[in-house]
Amino acid sequence: MLDLIQSFFKTLYNVPELIRWGGMVGLIIIVFAETGLMIGFFLPGDSLLVTAGLFAAKGDLNIWWLNISLILAAIIGDAVGYWIGYKAGKALYSRPNSFFFRRQHLIATHEFYEKHGGKTIIIARFMPIFRTFAPVVAGAAEMTYRRFAMFNIVGGVLWVTSMTLTGYFLGLAVPDLEKHIHIVVAVVIGLSLLPAVIAWGKAKLDARKAAA
Repeated sequence: MLDLIQSFFKTLYNVPELIRWGGMVGLIIIVFAETGLMIGFFLPGDSLLVTAGLFAAKGDLNIWWLNISLILAAIIGDAVGYWIGYKAGKALYSRPNSFFFRRQHLIATHEFYEKHGGKTIIIARFMPIFRTFAPVVAGAAEMTYRRFAMFNIVGGVLWVTSMTLTGYFLGLAVPDLEKHIHIVVAVVIGLSLLPAVIAWGKAKLDARKAAA
């Protein structure tokens, strides 16, 4: 069982091979699942989008259809997450942890939402884990759907286009970049985790100051 899990994650985080294997359909499913099914907090969203942009620069994917398809997947995914939170949000806070669900991630996102309000839906797009639970928290907090939809559309467009176009223009500027694509993926993952690391460090520092 452990070998199966390790093999699953090894395949999942080999982003170039994942795109070659899944193509456009795989990209759409992953982007949707990361926010729409509340089990996608471990999915490589940022690195996947940047790498897809690199593939588009090589001509393997059409950059226009890539952006249109993934923007729709991101927006629909967040909308599904919102309705899950709206219908069952309160119960989720007492749901036990499982392989695909971590209650502490939901709580941390709720605290982030309490601090930043509706802007969380946009900001969280650029933060792994938070983007999975932000729409659920918004639904559970009973944000009006009209207001949520506005943040959802803006966040979805900004997130997808910023990531795919970064990869696309990098690919055009550095033609042989695919030879170093794993370095690009590692850098993107590191940068995407940076806001969460900074927030964690700030929380630790504030806790120490409060205890002093």
